[in-house]
Amino acid sequence: MSLDAFLSRKAGALAVLVVTGVSSACIPAPALAADAHRRPAPAVAGVEVADAPGVPALPENLSALSWAVTDADSGSVLAAKDLHRKLPPASTLKTLFAVTALPKFAADTVHRVEPAELDGVGSGSSLVGVEAGSSYSVADLWRGVFLRSGNDAVHVLASMNGGWEATAREMQEKARALGAKDTTVKSPDGYDTPGQVSSAYDLTVFARAGLANADFARYCATARADFPTSGGVTRIENTNRLLSGTNGMTRYPGIIGVKNGYTTNAGNTLIAAARRNGHTLLVTVMNPRSGAANGVYKEAAALLDWGFESVGTAEPIGSMTRAVAPGPESDPAAHTTRTDEEGDSPWRDALALWGGGVGAAVLAMGAALARRQHLRRRAESTRGRKTP
Repeated sequence: MSLDAFLSRKAGALAVLVVTGVSSACIPAPALAADAHRRPAPAVAGVEVADAPGVPALPENLSALSWAVTDADSGSVLAAKDLHRKLPPASTLKTLFAVTALPKFAADTVHRVEPAELDGVGSGSSLVGVEAGSSYSVADLWRGVFLRSGNDAVHVLASMNGGWEATAREMQEKARALGAKDTTVKSPDGYDTPGQVSSAYDLTVFARAGLANADFARYCATARADFPTSGGVTRIENTNRLLSGTNGMTRYPGIIGVKNGYTTNAGNTLIAAARRNGHTLLVTVMNPRSGAANGVYKEAAALLDWGFESVGTAEPIGSMTRAVAPGPESDPAAHTTRTDEEGDSPWRDALALWGGGVGAAVLAMGAALARRQHLRRRAESTRGRKTP
């Protein structure tokens, strides 16, 4: 075999090797690792959970249409069912309202409520008891939102924020800035409105963003407070039963909020955050179907228990957009980290590896072949110019 033929065959074989290598490298290593630990065919359709030594089985009898268990610090999703399923959120959407509007007004600002600010409060809405003509501090109004899920308080705060429609648009923009793409905002208070949806993923994103704000964290962790009335004050209690420990539920150990909700279309919804042994977990549960008393709280508590037993050993099935503390003057781009689609990609790392290693070898082989051919042509040319 001539040297030219040898070099040609080697270069071709090495090129095939590179193409094959790149094809394999284009499967991100983390995905391969996750697949290696993935449980075979979960018993419930839509459920995702990765297997690893020491990780317990998921709780039985989970009936919610959608749920998620997330490490609030890292953003790792430990388990989920239909994470991006679009469903009516009910009052859990108030988390996005708070992330959007809460940073804009000082807690001690006092506002006198005009009658028009209470127009449009939906029939059957939960109310804290805001009265036209009375004055309230911003902190009073936010306690009305978080503890009593008061749609009357939401209407007043939205009016202060530029109006109902303007606030809905701003909430939509905030959701997109946070990387929450499943949410469509129609009514800032979460009241049943055609087309209004969110997902377990998005609601968890909103809760993470909110907990990064000290005021949000304080309000959502408050179990009981005094609310001003025309006759003095009245004691209000948080409707999140994992926090208040009422109506047949005990206070969940380590609970730190966040928000519950209920409407006819949404059923019961809940975002619950708890902290134990240095770990903060978020569980979002949307519309349990069991019909059991306190079903949304019991399923959330069971998922929190599972999460605390699993954190540190469970393989993540995905990762949330990492939210930072929101602020009225902050850059929306600062609210998210770069995802694989936006920047640092496992594919890019793989291609760089092959391009820098095997690719260099192909270039070297090609250069050798080209030099050999050049020398051969030069020799033939010299023989063709013999002196007559």
